Amino acid sequence: MAKKVLTFKGKTLEELKEMGLTEFMDLIKSRSRRTLKRGFTDAQKILLKRLKTAKKPLKTHCRDIVIVPDMLEKRILVHSGKEWVAVEINIEMLGKKLGEFVLTRKKVAHSAPGVGATRSSKHLSVR
Repeated sequence: MAKKVLTFKGKTLEELKEMGLTEFMDLIKSRSRRTLKRGFTDAQKILLKRLKTAKKPLKTHCRDIVIVPDMLEKRILVHSGKEWVAVEINIEMLGKKLGEFVLTRKKVAHSAPGVGATRSSKHLSVR
């Protein structure tokens, strides 16, 4: 059985890494393309520059950066508002934003019902 080769819009991993940003923009959806046409912010430029030479995972607050081929196979710690969440960038994530993969809200877990929540609790003392 042959090993499955991961591709993005018909391009292999090696082809994507050699590709320029303008060629990559033709492959992604219009919202991400528009974001890339406007250019990167200063914080995003610094992140991309540090990613090229980084050996260990980098911490970032840049949740709005579009994932580009330069970021492939890198590990980034993204801030969720409370903690740092590790994200391993793979080929399926291209064209999406980094914040899409780090949730900022947790599932609500309620405890016992409070006073006034049930008919039987109206006879309990509030003090």
